[in-house]
Amino acid sequence: MNPVIGQCPICHQPLHVTRLHCRNCDTSLEGHFTLGRLYHLNKEQLEFVETFIRCEGKITRVEQEIGLSYPAVRARLNDVIRALGYEVGESGKESVSDDERRSILADVAAGKLTAEEAVEMLRG
Repeated sequence: MNPVIGQCPICHQPLHVTRLHCRNCDTSLEGHFTLGRLYHLNKEQLEFVETFIRCEGKITRVEQEIGLSYPAVRARLNDVIRALGYEVGESGKESVSDDERRSILADVAAGKLTAEEAVEMLRG
């Protein structure tokens, strides 16, 4: 079986489920059904969520498993939070230290972090 997708592959708008079918008793239901928030995530985001859950939400374990720094893992988590329709909490808006800034730039140079993720992290 193929996995259910949540976005149209042509125009990238949300897809809506209109029919459900039971293979066991051959019952079908028609209507408008929602896929749920997780279907708003792209493949990379969903893989990150699965890793995050497998690591019991411990960012240090996620860092080790996917080979990214703390700021890179945090940026991916923030991306998932926004994709699910939530706002990322403001935690005092502390500025990024020089060491963190160097680590972020090193991650970009190593290809472990996208430029967009780095900009977000550098902004605090």
